[in-house]
Amino acid sequence: MTPRAAVVVGGASGIGLATARAFAEEGCRVTVADRDGDGASTVAEGLGAGHGGAAVDVADETAVEALFASVVDREGRLDVVVNCAGISTIGNIVDLGAEDFRSVVDVNLTGAFLVLKHAGRHLGEGGSILTLSSLNARQPGAGMSAYCASKAGLVMLIEVAALELAPRGIRVNGISPGLVDTPLTAPAMDIPGIREDYLENTPLGRAGTPEDVAAAAVFMCSERASWLTGEVLDLNGGAHLRRYPMLLDHINKAFG
Repeated sequence: MTPRAAVVVGGASGIGLATARAFAEEGCRVTVADRDGDGASTVAEGLGAGHGGAAVDVADETAVEALFASVVDREGRLDVVVNCAGISTIGNIVDLGAEDFRSVVDVNLTGAFLVLKHAGRHLGEGGSILTLSSLNARQPGAGMSAYCASKAGLVMLIEVAALELAPRGIRVNGISPGLVDTPLTAPAMDIPGIREDYLENTPLGRAGTPEDVAAAAVFMCSERASWLTGEVLDLNGGAHLRRYPMLLDHINKAFG
């Protein structure tokens, strides 16, 4: 049986890295794509023979289009795409620069649109696209206007894409993680009070791991989930049932 061809965007670290490893363990031939092209290649080498790395900026349509065309040229097919690319910024709306706001939306929302657009052109029947959203798609956080707005918009984008691609037998889903311990979240977790606030508002009482998210991604893109589309999974230890931490209060207390 020909292995499925998978692309993990944002696969050089954190959740993306764990996801690339998980799909490789499932027998997929994985292309690890990331803005950090060297990092993507290093991850791909660690996965073993048959896997590849690529540099891509999801906000650059030409680069995204070229990524998926190159995967299909090399593999002869495209079966699974997982988009983990995302960035954030923090600042009150009245203080936040428009360019800072746009840069987050460009990656998190417009970038996701471009991945859906160009992956969707190549996927065939039985194909699957999964995009990472966030707990902040449903819970607002003070100082996080750009991130929250981009992730909330992403949920609706996933649902529209699921409608449009369903006639071709392509499924589109998402995962909205809560706090996951990654290199990206580590600096914030070092600020006194923030981790404690997160965990107090997480009923299961712990942060997630990249492997928690990767396991869900593998299931949602598998034949075991063949009747699942347009779903955005709240994977957060129950944090969506409580309130979002007061990040700015902790930051202001720590740094004045």
